Amino acid sequence: MPRCRFCRADLHNIVVDLGMSPLSESYVATEQSNAMEPFYPLHVYVCTHCWLVQLEEYVRAEQIFTEYAYFSSYSTSWCQHAATYTQAITDRLSLTTKSHIIEIGSNDGYLLQFFVSRGIPVLGIEPAANVAAVAQSKGINTVVRFFGAETARDLLADGLRADLLIGNNVLAQIPDINDCVAGLKILLAPQGVITIEVPHLVRLIEGNQFDTIYHEHFFYFSLLALERILAEHRLMIFDVEELPTHGGSLRAYACHTDAQTISVQPSVTALRERELRLGVTTQEYYSRFTEQVYETKRALLDFLIRTKRSGKSVAGYGAPGKGNTLLNYCGIRSDFIDYTVDRNPYKHGKLLPGTHLPIFPPEHLTETRPDFVLILPWNLRDEIVAQLSYIRAWGGQFVVPIPRVEVFS
Repeated sequence: MPRCRFCRADLHNIVVDLGMSPLSESYVATEQSNAMEPFYPLHVYVCTHCWLVQLEEYVRAEQIFTEYAYFSSYSTSWCQHAATYTQAITDRLSLTTKSHIIEIGSNDGYLLQFFVSRGIPVLGIEPAANVAAVAQSKGINTVVRFFGAETARDLLADGLRADLLIGNNVLAQIPDINDCVAGLKILLAPQGVITIEVPHLVRLIEGNQFDTIYHEHFFYFSLLALERILAEHRLMIFDVEELPTHGGSLRAYACHTDAQTISVQPSVTALRERELRLGVTTQEYYSRFTEQVYETKRALLDFLIRTKRSGKSVAGYGAPGKGNTLLNYCGIRSDFIDYTVDRNPYKHGKLLPGTHLPIFPPEHLTETRPDFVLILPWNLRDEIVAQLSYIRAWGGQFVVPIPRVEVFS
């Protein structure tokens, strides 16, 4: 029986079973299209002791993240999100050229570049060498390592401590959650602040966002679970913001529990009480999710079957991890979708994992003029619709699958 990777209690309760799925960011080279491709169970558990929602670990993180296909800078809206955060946190913490900022999971430098432009010293910690190289080419000091207590101790020995320690959409991707948070504790300056952004479990369930579940994401956080994990390592959440990113995220502000100058804001109490009212610490809350997932699969397949029977064509937009969960769970392959396109050149010429749909540059849409474009990164819907407004010239329409199937022009 699997055990909770935070509190070690036995995991009995399955939130949702998404069947068997490949690693969502393991894109397939065309010359490997006939090779064996591993699929793993995509079963989501909730620990009824600490209420942390999680997956089992079938593949070591080193196998997933040593070379990675996700580059944050290819999303215009995500870079804008990073720029807005930089301005706000610089003002809030009165950061100066004497401050020091460390980001774990710093990717291609999409965020730290905005601090560098202000002359504030930064360090990125990124395990994927191919992604880190892009950040380094921008002049962003980046250490290519997995983050945990050992990395934190090594940096501390070098005289580094963070006035601001950032973890944006990375906490879910580190399977040893206790080692990761222990590292945060070590690396944080005595009066320093941690900001952590995670997709919010409540929004995942309310918005039927089951496609955001994939093997690379080991955890799905409520505020209640995140508070408990940080408190175990003598860290305290003192403020929280609800963000629209990734379908609905939390930005938690944390500090050492013995920090003298920081007090807990009403936002923390309000969200904690809201989660309790919703039932986040009850089994019934999770049992209702499965039927929502089943109905989404039925509705999407119904749309695609009707569309293909009428002789119309469908292409995908994007090659995100969430899209691969959706397509594999629903059994959607080239019989329904001809191909997908993506702005990231790293993915061009490759095949989506599992479904083996080919990935082209966005210009391929104008060459084939599909009747429908299925937006797989639906959280970037507005940005993508603006970029692809030209499909209306041939009567093309957009489709989003989440939270429900919607067709629009």
